[in-house]
Amino acid sequence: MNKESKDFYKNLRKLLDDTSSWPSEYVYKFIYKSNSKNIEILKNIFRDSNADFKIKKSKNDKYTSVSIKLMAANPDLIIDNYKKVAEKIENVILL
Repeated sequence: MNKESKDFYKNLRKLLDDTSSWPSEYVYKFIYKSNSKNIEILKNIFRDSNADFKIKKSKNDKYTSVSIKLMAANPDLIIDNYKKVAEKIENVILL
C-alpha cells in the first residue's frame, strides 16, 4: 500500500471516529470504467450486509458510478470494504 493510500485510510478513520457514533449508516461511492464484472465484484464484497445499491452510467456509458448505502457496525468495516474494492477493481475512484 502506498503512502497516499495509507494517508487516505488514516484520515478516513479519524473523520469517522470524530463524526459518527456506531453503528451508523454509511454511503460509499465508487466510480470506475464501465465493466459488467465490476458490479458483480461489488455485490460480492457487500453480500453479507444490508447494502442498497444505486448504479448510474455516464452519458456515453464509459463510466459507472455506484453508491452503496448500508448500516456499518464500526469504522473498521468501512475501511476494510474500501480496501477490498481498491484491490479488486482496477483504477476505481473511491469517494
